[in-house]
Amino acid sequence: MKIAIIADPHHHDIHGEYGAPEIAGPRLRTLADTTASTRVFNESYPAFRAALADIAARGIRTVVIPGDVTDDGQAETVTATMALLEQHSASHGMRFFATPGNHDLYSIHGRHQSKRFLNADGTDVLFTSDADEQQEESVGRIVTETMHCAGYEAGLPPFARLGYFRSSRDLHWESPFGSSDAMEDRTYVVRSDDGRSVRTMIDASYLVEPEPGLWLLSIDANVFEPRDGWDDPVPEKAYHDSTDAGWNAMLKHKGFVLDWARDVSARARVQGKDLLVFSHYPMVDPLNGTLEDEIALFGSTSFARRTPRADVARSAIAAGIKVHFSGHLHINDTAIFSEGGKALVNVAMPSLVGFPPAYKIAEFADGRLDVETVFLEEVPGFDVAFPFYTAEQRRTGADYGTLLAARTYPEFLSRHLAQMVAWRYLRREWPDDLAAAVPRLNLGHLMGLASIATPLKTLPDSLHELLPHQDWHDIAFIDLVVDWYHLRKARALAEGYVPASRLAVYDRLQTAFAARTRPMDSLQGRLAAFFRILVEYRNSTPCVDFSIDLETGAVEPLYRGRTDLRQMGSA
Repeated sequence: MKIAIIADPHHHDIHGEYGAPEIAGPRLRTLADTTASTRVFNESYPAFRAALADIAARGIRTVVIPGDVTDDGQAETVTATMALLEQHSASHGMRFFATPGNHDLYSIHGRHQSKRFLNADGTDVLFTSDADEQQEESVGRIVTETMHCAGYEAGLPPFARLGYFRSSRDLHWESPFGSSDAMEDRTYVVRSDDGRSVRTMIDASYLVEPEPGLWLLSIDANVFEPRDGWDDPVPEKAYHDSTDAGWNAMLKHKGFVLDWARDVSARARVQGKDLLVFSHYPMVDPLNGTLEDEIALFGSTSFARRTPRADVARSAIAAGIKVHFSGHLHINDTAIFSEGGKALVNVAMPSLVGFPPAYKIAEFADGRLDVETVFLEEVPGFDVAFPFYTAEQRRTGADYGTLLAARTYPEFLSRHLAQMVAWRYLRREWPDDLAAAVPRLNLGHLMGLASIATPLKTLPDSLHELLPHQDWHDIAFIDLVVDWYHLRKARALAEGYVPASRLAVYDRLQTAFAARTRPMDSLQGRLAAFFRILVEYRNSTPCVDFSIDLETGAVEPLYRGRTDLRQMGSA
């Protein structure tokens, strides 16, 4: 039996009313908000449908979603998302099993959401659940509870058919607290660091046997730790967001879940069950050992903060977990933690709303787990918002390059990533001096810098004298940075989006920078780290089609031929 795994679909219903039936037209997020985000919004509507159609065409009936099934947990979005999944359940016999993501539910009382939706003339209206929220650039404002993201108590029941509660179709169901699926029987206590703020939370983890011999272990890795000094449990700011906490906070506050997982994995071995484990956050460092260089280059970025400590992997191994599927980071990666002859493999899932758009298919066979990746090439209607984007761009005069000239969905996401480099990463995550150097340099300059010692602050405005690699002067440093992020997000799935000719140049540059040891506070030292990371991305563990030995944790390429994996369905 094959299991489809879709992470982070972030489904947004572009045809919802969101409390304002009097306003005609679709509910489309602005292009300005889209290019400032790590994901696209409106395109989730056709992309999710295309993936589900492809899964149905393959005859796969069990679908796992490791979190963020909705855009931001808005009440109307949740209703529309569940209606879509229930439609596929009725039409194709598909069953869906999820784990909560940081965008689906929030703490006890939830949180407000505010989004700008486009009008046909390129202006926008603010839809919000917060009566105090204002946006000066918006021409109108709609205050509606349909935009509110609920907390666990009110928000979990609408997701009931995603495995969170017992179904008569299940052969087995349990939670860390026993056989009861009542929420009042699934609570735990979490305290602030100073111990003064104490909250009773709900944990949504569960184990289910949907088909004979298959156990799905869904771990709720959301942790909402109260902040010191906050007595009021209602405000969003009263909690540390689970977004960056991930599994590091799980070890601190929810160790009982791993104790339960240890018991589950032991029973699975004795009873001969195939156990597939998933949660929203990674258990193993997805930076492939480049965290030190990452921090030296950029400081404590969101990516670095979300990296799990080694203790997480050790605890998972002690709990008998062999393979873990995660979402959240929107990257395609396979990471292995090995120690004491034991290993944990973390399969980091790409998202449908960021490059690369893909989902995976898992199948147990003869002591191994085979994993294949389906790249979402065809997404009918991916350009549904383009006329509105064009009107917005005409009104604002913003430069989005060739983004709206994309002919396919992957091309659109690839160009969106390039826009993110300019609009988000260089501005927010890169140090100012290094970011300022990017538009001034090309690859010819970089090769020259590899052989000299030039402090960043003394770089001349004209750099062509550094090296006579005039042919390399045609490739800008910004192009290299965009390619670097493609490899960071997609690993091997970046093939076709990063020209092979440029990769050959990058290899020569890496060799040149590696030839000399330079301090990290020099430009050359930071560029050397930049290229070391790039090499690790290119030489990462197989992450497209691969087979995991469930005894040793060894990961080998899976040779079945790409014909079987081409997208089959159409929305």
